[in-house]
Amino acid sequence: MNFSFPNVKQAAEEVRKKSKVREWIEAALFAVVAATLIRTFIFEAFVIPSASMEKTLLINDFIFVSKISYGPRIPITPLAWPFTHHTMPFTKSTRPFSTAIQWPYRRLPGFSDIRRNDVVVFNYPCGDTVLKSITGEDEDYYTNMRSPGPEYVHKNFPPPLTRPVDKRENWIKRCIAIPGDTIQIMDGVVYINHAPTTPPEHFEAKYYVTMPDGKELTDSMKDVLGTDHIQRTTGDSTMFIYNLTPANVDTLKAMGGKIKRYVFDAFADSRVFPFDTKHYEWNEDCFGPLYIPQKGATVKLDTLTLPFYSRIISTYEHNTLRVVDNKIYINGRQTDTYTFKMNYYWMMGDNRRESMDSRFWGYVPEDHVVGKAWIIWMSIHNNRIRWGRLFSAIR
Repeated sequence: MNFSFPNVKQAAEEVRKKSKVREWIEAALFAVVAATLIRTFIFEAFVIPSASMEKTLLINDFIFVSKISYGPRIPITPLAWPFTHHTMPFTKSTRPFSTAIQWPYRRLPGFSDIRRNDVVVFNYPCGDTVLKSITGEDEDYYTNMRSPGPEYVHKNFPPPLTRPVDKRENWIKRCIAIPGDTIQIMDGVVYINHAPTTPPEHFEAKYYVTMPDGKELTDSMKDVLGTDHIQRTTGDSTMFIYNLTPANVDTLKAMGGKIKRYVFDAFADSRVFPFDTKHYEWNEDCFGPLYIPQKGATVKLDTLTLPFYSRIISTYEHNTLRVVDNKIYINGRQTDTYTFKMNYYWMMGDNRRESMDSRFWGYVPEDHVVGKAWIIWMSIHNNRIRWGRLFSAIR
């Protein structure tokens, strides 16, 4: 009788080879899962792309955003490639997610609610519909539909893209008003519940400046102040307009300069929320009063108040809204009231005259909130590290 035995040594070597490959695969999968969980539920890294939050945040500040401060938002669009947002890297329009499954908005418990003056990251509320330019860059659909208008949009852009809430562009601003507040802006000064507010420490605004010698500030002085080098002249050859912080204003006054805040007089700006210049002659410096919706609160509806709440009713809270013969119908029923299902917030940039914010597109719904800006972990300017900004808290 003949017996044959397998080559035990050869089999063991094959098992070892397979185990090593499996180890690498398992390690990579573990790293991806762990990083995704951290990014979704604990903190996420972002980079500042614009000057709208100067001088609190500068272009090319790299920041961490805490998801646990207000409570992590459960993904609304769970089918997505890891480490992507609304567009696949190295492409202009390829979506890295599927909307086949859409979960309802839910948020785990956090350490606090959003407070006034918090610096908050959120999904752009008007980012649900996006136009793509010829070069593949995002263009604001609603702004273009208002002006130049629908005919221009249909003629110059491909069909718009739609994005779910958690795949809309990430924006960062300061929370100025919370649910239940009333906001008003007079001569550029923000009032909350009829009381003037104190601007953030590094707040920037435009000022008329006349120096004792009647000349423009030198480039070296602009560098010392940290202001931009854009020349803004006036009808007076001795007066110039600069973007300044409160500390800059104090410095120039100590040098004998005459300083006056540059604000718009009262006029109706069609770019400003609620885009109804016939009834609301508002602009970015003269605005309101305006109520910030609170969950459970009920407001009266008529043709004058509807412009403030129509997008909330139809888009953010998913109702059908029609107006027929000045009568308002919600979900097919005539009504003159509405009760809010979510809380809303009012966000503005610290660089007030260089910021597209709630003044231009309205409220931020609570389900759009991503997290609280936490620390600056890296900052780069002209290929050099801004060492003084590293690991500084964002306030």
